[in-house]
Amino acid sequence: MDVAENLNRIRQNIEHACKSSNRNLDEITIIGVTKYVTIERAKEAIEAGITNLGENRLEGFLEKHEYIQDSASWHFIGTLQSRKVKEVIGKVDAIHSLDRKSLAREINKRSAKPVDCFVQVNVSGEETKHGLQPEETLSFIRELEVYDNVRIVGLMTMAPHIEDEERLRNIFRQLASLREDIQGEHIAYAPCEYLSMGMSNDYQLAVEEGATHIRIGSDLVGS
Repeated sequence: MDVAENLNRIRQNIEHACKSSNRNLDEITIIGVTKYVTIERAKEAIEAGITNLGENRLEGFLEKHEYIQDSASWHFIGTLQSRKVKEVIGKVDAIHSLDRKSLAREINKRSAKPVDCFVQVNVSGEETKHGLQPEETLSFIRELEVYDNVRIVGLMTMAPHIEDEERLRNIFRQLASLREDIQGEHIAYAPCEYLSMGMSNDYQLAVEEGATHIRIGSDLVGS
């Protein structure tokens, strides 16, 4: 499987989704998720034109970062234990899984400057998913005012791996609506510009419903 060919196909799909929803292609950031692949495969993604890499396991992130470092922007997209924050601060460009005050407190403590964070929201309500309930999200963000080094740049959700297109669209629409509500509050430390949603099986729908950051693993680099 050639990563460059995969990326070209993915970009064509994104372009089609943008046209059907009156969006611009440059609004979409592709995050190449490399959690199940080798360092060499991750490097191949960079050579193909991927400038953003995502990892959801600390060990995999640290291993790849050691070799790749600043050749890509790094996104931590998995659950991050508070006691492990010190190992990623200064290495990641964004954390996509902020869902509790203890984590925000540790990010604030360990960083010397504001860290871009996405608040993870469990829109689907699945018990196996991490994240806040939608109705909890605004109050949670308000509680982060005391943390100068936590900047809420957007919201993230993980949709279920299903083929029910309407249910998937509804989940993405709910996150987009919640983002609009938060933007309407005009919170200085929470511009909430972005929506991190959509993976290999549903990214085209996510783009049509407003995604700005899509997390593509198997469809890009395989597994």
